[in-house]
Amino acid sequence: MYKVPKNLRYTKTHEWARITEEGYVLIGITDYAQKELLDVVHIEFTVEEGSEVVAGEPIADIDSMKTTDSIFSPISGVVKKLNRQLEEEPDLVNKDPYGKGWIALIKPVLLDEEWEKLLTPEEYEKLIKLKKR
Repeated sequence: MYKVPKNLRYTKTHEWARITEEGYVLIGITDYAQKELLDVVHIEFTVEEGSEVVAGEPIADIDSMKTTDSIFSPISGVVKKLNRQLEEEPDLVNKDPYGKGWIALIKPVLLDEEWEKLLTPEEYEKLIKLKKR
């Protein structure tokens, strides 16, 4: 099965979001997504630190042995930090998608409004169960 931590929110495109103690939003891809991609071999950020992002727009491209896909921001805001370690060690996404494999840290601008639109863990679990049928 897939890990779906209860303290996160999710997107239909398989990104996760967590509000930090400082009020930022840490984002990454889900365990389901990394398993579907198989071995991640390259991540290229399509935004820079300090740039504005809009929920649903791409922030990075991810290459695996299986395919190339985009990673989308679940939240609108300003990119505070990108996980540059992934440029050297893209497989961290496979090894630790909810920890060291995080993608970006965002200072949100519409957090209350956008957070409610994200999937709860229960809604996300239903989504991935439907995909595996």
